[in-house]
Amino acid sequence: MTRDTGEKIDHKAVLAARLSSRIGRRSFLKGVGVGAGALAAAGLGLTPDLARADQAGHIRIASLSHIDTLDPHFTFFLSAVQVINNIHNGLLKVTFDGEAVKFEPDLAATWDMEDDTTHLFKLHEGVKFHDGTACDAEAVKFSLMRVKSGEPKSPHAWKLELLDEIEIVDPLTLRLKFSKPYAFLPVALTGSTGRAGTIVSPAAVEKYGMDYGRNPVGTGPFKFVSWKDNDAIELEANPDYFEAGMPKLAKASFMLINEPSTAVAALVSGQIEGMNDCPLQLVNQVKQVPTVNLYGGVEGNYTYVGMNTRKAPFDDVDLRRAVAFAIDRDAVVKQGYFGLAQQAFTPISPPMTGFYDPNIAESDRGQRFDLAKAKEFRAKAKTQGDIEVTYIMTEDGPGGTRVAQTLAPMLAEIGIKVKLELLEPAAWVKRMKDGDFEILDFRWWADLDPEETLYPEFKSGGSWNYWGWENAEFDRLCIEAGATIDQAKRAELYREAEDHLMDEAPVAMLAHIPVYKAFAKKVEGFQYVPCDLVNLHTVSIG
Repeated sequence: MTRDTGEKIDHKAVLAARLSSRIGRRSFLKGVGVGAGALAAAGLGLTPDLARADQAGHIRIASLSHIDTLDPHFTFFLSAVQVINNIHNGLLKVTFDGEAVKFEPDLAATWDMEDDTTHLFKLHEGVKFHDGTACDAEAVKFSLMRVKSGEPKSPHAWKLELLDEIEIVDPLTLRLKFSKPYAFLPVALTGSTGRAGTIVSPAAVEKYGMDYGRNPVGTGPFKFVSWKDNDAIELEANPDYFEAGMPKLAKASFMLINEPSTAVAALVSGQIEGMNDCPLQLVNQVKQVPTVNLYGGVEGNYTYVGMNTRKAPFDDVDLRRAVAFAIDRDAVVKQGYFGLAQQAFTPISPPMTGFYDPNIAESDRGQRFDLAKAKEFRAKAKTQGDIEVTYIMTEDGPGGTRVAQTLAPMLAEIGIKVKLELLEPAAWVKRMKDGDFEILDFRWWADLDPEETLYPEFKSGGSWNYWGWENAEFDRLCIEAGATIDQAKRAELYREAEDHLMDEAPVAMLAHIPVYKAFAKKVEGFQYVPCDLVNLHTVSIG
């Protein structure tokens, strides 16, 4: 594609430049404008007939959080993605070199932009699903259309709303045409956090239907073996994996352990070799264990209090504003998050450089503790006098029940009496999804771009908008930002959208949280990726 002047445009490089430094120290696909041949030469064009790893060893990893399904197109949980990403691949993948997060070809051998709305993907040759069927252009189209327009509807369908056409150029080449430029596409098409680009076996989906989530079949370094409730999810090495030298392990078990202290004891005693999450209350303890390594830091996330705006009492915007200003975030960080987190003024987190405002604490933007202002809004609320609400909570999550217990006396200061109700994770999730709650605390994890930080959670009628909040101007700003490649303009649009969200306060922001993984020191080759992944592709046991 050329300009009228005849100057050749490298649209992929333009997209990369516009999205640079989107997550902290990291830059988006630095140098991505190199040609397809250079990408292949860099090791992205591997085929199954190259040298293989000698699979040996069995890693056992404690999985501490609820796993709903191993169907990538329907899961809501990063704990599930941690397993899924070892079974499946995406068109693209997220990598991290210690300085920069990159979005690179995965099942795609090459990825080129013909213009700012047209993407061309050439797949690796000879890749097969674990059931022996071919991973070709038809299979990739099947997966993308399953997300975009399949029934039942995928919660990730919004990520492909702008996809107008999938053209199969040849058995290994697809051309994706979008109605607008789509800045979020590199994240959406990853096989991990994005999930819209995770490729599943069409034959397995046809065979298992909605039971696919208990019988996943991908192309990844590990094959699914079994899932025993309250026990473990078992994987075994895929000897035909297309990336040379992977995997190095023979087996991997994700042990379903719901008690963190039990997991730590098992790790220290050598009964397991890793934890998919080291809870904040145990971080300092685990740091002192000489046989264990911790990996992690503050990632793209935020925690918050969510209020059900569909019904009283939180259908009242002034009451919600009162809640937002009544919360002392310093106390929440200290008591709820053991002093390891940092206050969140808005959903966009510090690692998203170029979008996050480093001076937000000194600005007048966002939510913050101001008891006098909280009482002013409380005086404007429809219902005066004491209000009683039920706050549903679970032990699962970075703050456990501590956040709710810390918040209860703060809300009492503005006449909101809180009844705390403790639920099992699955029951808590059902209540939230069904809208059967008044107030709760929640978290959004592993975000790589403001598009996923804001739009799916808060767009009018969205499947993840559990709060029932609607604001047409917020929707418009997010849609415009998603079709804007210019980073400065995108940042401005997202900040405007945030201002509407923070003002009407369907949620009250709390904190940005560090996320940690723990592994025995004999575990070698783990490559930390700062979006809550547990990739075992390169892991071995010494």
